[in-house]
Amino acid sequence: MSEQGRELATIFEAIADGLDIQGENYHRILAYRRAAESLRALGEPLEQIWREGRLDSIPGIGDILAAKIDEYMRTGEVKAYTKLQDQIPLGLLTVLQIPGMGPRRTRLVWQELGITSVEELENAADAGQLHRLRGIGPATEQKILEGIRAWKRQRSERIPLGVAWPLVNEILGALRDVPGVRAAEPVGSLRRMRETLGDLDLLAAAESSEAAMICFRTLPMADAVLTVGTTKSAIRTAEGIQVDLRVVSPEHWGSALYYFTGNQAHHLRMRALAREQGLSLGEYGFRRLVDQAAGEEICVPGAPEIVCADEACVYATLGLPWIPPELREDRGEIAAALAGRLPRLVTRSDLLGDFQCHTVFSDGDNSLLEMAQAARAAGLRYLVVSDHTGRDGVPPEAIPRLLAEVAQVNRLFAGEFRVIAGIEVNIQADGALDWPDEALARMEFVIASCHTDFGLSAERMTARLLAAMRNPYVDLIGHPRGRWLGKREAAALDMDVVLTAALEYGVALEINAWPQRLDLNDVDVQQAVTLGVPLAISSSAHDPDGLAVLEFGVATARRGWAEPQHVLNTRPAHEILERRRQRLWRRGIEV
Repeated sequence: MSEQGRELATIFEAIADGLDIQGENYHRILAYRRAAESLRALGEPLEQIWREGRLDSIPGIGDILAAKIDEYMRTGEVKAYTKLQDQIPLGLLTVLQIPGMGPRRTRLVWQELGITSVEELENAADAGQLHRLRGIGPATEQKILEGIRAWKRQRSERIPLGVAWPLVNEILGALRDVPGVRAAEPVGSLRRMRETLGDLDLLAAAESSEAAMICFRTLPMADAVLTVGTTKSAIRTAEGIQVDLRVVSPEHWGSALYYFTGNQAHHLRMRALAREQGLSLGEYGFRRLVDQAAGEEICVPGAPEIVCADEACVYATLGLPWIPPELREDRGEIAAALAGRLPRLVTRSDLLGDFQCHTVFSDGDNSLLEMAQAARAAGLRYLVVSDHTGRDGVPPEAIPRLLAEVAQVNRLFAGEFRVIAGIEVNIQADGALDWPDEALARMEFVIASCHTDFGLSAERMTARLLAAMRNPYVDLIGHPRGRWLGKREAAALDMDVVLTAALEYGVALEINAWPQRLDLNDVDVQQAVTLGVPLAISSSAHDPDGLAVLEFGVATARRGWAEPQHVLNTRPAHEILERRRQRLWRRGIEV
């Protein structure tokens, strides 16, 4: 990504945060956020795209935002950002990132106490000044303090998966093109697809490491070279992300790939299993133990006796099937492998449809036909259009126009692809939906989601979701915890109660694949799988490129031990529609 693209993405994010504090329209705010993400994901310099007149080819960039990019490229500034700086202190943009400090609360502490920075907010909370304000009690004040500490930890330690993945794939692409490099893969928590990461670790196999190391240290995104070695080097990107590369010989590839993937607890259990068989397991392979007295490993000197060129060999040596990286978290995967009970994890190719996308009917950038064509090109067989309701969304009186367009698009596909007429309604603070039942009854699929009021107590937030699930027309609860990684903590929920209710009412829970959400998370998914609660993986795409994030949702599902039968969109469209009909019939409603 070019320096201009990076700076403009930062400006757009700041504008979005400022509009949030000012209480502007949610969809306008979201448009700026999505534009910032698209700029960060550019594979070519922004200046080149601008000079060639291709700004409209950037996902999420319409005429208004294209004009702002043009303004920046010509003048070096965006007037909307300059105006924002005059209206609110820039320190409030950081305050907004604190868990528990939504836009209304941020505006409140600014206007009532003059707080304009995280430090001032922390001092006020420590002094007990916040709970004197309307709507902030002592318990909320304490939560804000805890949120500040959590924000500081997250800010200093973790990288979102959605940021790390495109960066690492760009680096890996360059390494794989180096002559003599046999393989290159991510390792560590990135290979296990954790939602946030520390430093990024890569592994390559080559007969000689020199060419790979030179390529790595001279990458365009390398802002600084931190360490230089013959088999290991580290760089830091302009965004402050540290990336480490280790190179091993091809014969040790499997052993090293296993060893550096982790996690530590998984590795400790594997080492214990190896000891039981008289072996010591390390990064270069297995050695024979000659004495295990006092718990010490004393190995036969010399090179490893069992060298693994592929990772499956490591597990096979210990009598195990290969364990997918996403499961290597010491949550029972080794016991399951020993018992022959490893799940057949869901894959991207298992998905037949996508349950959430947005079009120009609300805040999407493309027509329904364009989104359907993109979904079909992505290998899907159906798409649930689920535009937002509420202000600037789809009003009930627009249902005939929406249904007519769905029917028209389906006629064009002539049975080769199906669009399902859905809607994403808002769950209000009291659990009521912002569409009446008679409107919901006309849709083929209904998603109910929370988009505001995330600071409710666990009791009220749980009751809110339960009220929505009791509505017979609701098929799916979208992004149940409402979190935004790095910006907003997950809402307080009694997940046991939510899962039990979902099972009782036959309502599915979403795994929202948008990298800033990944909601449900992997722990919630595993609990849902155990109970038999149906899940759905959705992209929440607002443009054709947004469909690509389905892979992150699949990764989260895999980390939660989900198999294809646990995920609704591994089923064909006619089964999804029949499932809704059966649910309504059981509730006494004929369709």
